[in-house]
Amino acid sequence: MIDWNKFADEIKSRQRFVLTTHIRPDGDAIGSTVAFAEILERLGKEVLLCGGFALPNSLRSLDVKGRFKQIGVSATIEELNAYDALIVLDTSAWAQLGPMSDAVRAFPGKKMVLDHHVSSDDLGAESFKNTEAEATGRIVVDAADALGVALDLSIAVPAFCAVATDTGWFRFSSATADTYRLVARLIEAGAKPDELYKELYENDTLGRLKLIGRALANATPDLEGRLIYTFLELSDFEAAGALPSESEDIINMLLAVNGTQFAVILVEQKTGGFKISLRSRCDVNCAKLAEVFGGGGHKKAAGLFIADPLPTAMQKILDVVRAAM
Repeated sequence: MIDWNKFADEIKSRQRFVLTTHIRPDGDAIGSTVAFAEILERLGKEVLLCGGFALPNSLRSLDVKGRFKQIGVSATIEELNAYDALIVLDTSAWAQLGPMSDAVRAFPGKKMVLDHHVSSDDLGAESFKNTEAEATGRIVVDAADALGVALDLSIAVPAFCAVATDTGWFRFSSATADTYRLVARLIEAGAKPDELYKELYENDTLGRLKLIGRALANATPDLEGRLIYTFLELSDFEAAGALPSESEDIINMLLAVNGTQFAVILVEQKTGGFKISLRSRCDVNCAKLAEVFGGGGHKKAAGLFIADPLPTAMQKILDVVRAAM
C-alpha cells in the first residue's frame, strides 16, 4: 500500500511539478492527471502538464483549461528540467511514455509514479502504487485526502471520469462497493454522471461510427466462440475518415458477443507495426500475456506492441492467447 505520509512530505517540500501520463491516453490517464494538477494548485504549487501525444478530441473536455502540452511541439526537455519534480500517472512502463521517455530519463529532479497497474519498469522514480485500485483516479482522490485538499468541482469532474472510464462505467468486476462510495463523494462535490457520460460517449464523430463498423465487420470468433479478435488497418481509418484516437474502447464491444471470454484487437500504427489490446472475462491474465511482448497492464485489460505486418503480428498474439486459454 501507499505510504501517504511519505508522499505528502515529498509534495510539500517542492514547489514546481511536471505531470505526465501515457501515450494513447484514456479517460483515467487524462482525468487523473488533470485532477491531480488541480490538487497541487490548491496547495499553491506551479504545475505543467505534458505528454508525448496530442490530446484526443474525445478527452479535450477534461482539460478545460487547455493546459496539456506536447513534448517536442509545445514544450521542450529544457523547459521541463527547470521544474522541481516530475510525476508519472497511470503507467509504470517506458514503452507507454513514448516521446516523453527521453524527458523522464533526462529529468534531474525528483521523479515519482502514481499508478495502479501491476506491470512495472524501473523508471528511476519513487513509486506510489496501489495495484488494487480500480483506477489511478482513485489514487488521486486518496492523495487529495492525504494532502488535506477538499474535493471541489474542478477535482471531482476529472476524477469521476477517470474512475468511470477505467471501470467501463462501473460494469467491470473492478468496480466494488468502495468504488460507489468514492463516486458518491465525487457526485456530492459536483460531478454530474449524466452530463459526463454524454460528453464522453455520446459525442462521437461519423468517422468513429464508421470505424466501429469496420472493426466489427472484421471480427472473427475462435475456440468455439470463447475468443474473438479483430483488426484495423490504416486503410480502415482512411476509408472511415477517422482519427487514430477513435479506435479507443472498440475492443469492449467485442465482449458483448454471447459466450466470449477473451477479446483481442490489433490496430495498425502510422509508424508501423500494431498496437494490440487484450480484454479478459475469464482467468486468463492479460498483463502476463502482454508482458511476453514487452507490454503490460491489468489482469483483465492490457496492451502491447508488435512491430510486424498484420499476418505475423496476429499469428504471434493469437498463438499466445490460444495457449493460455
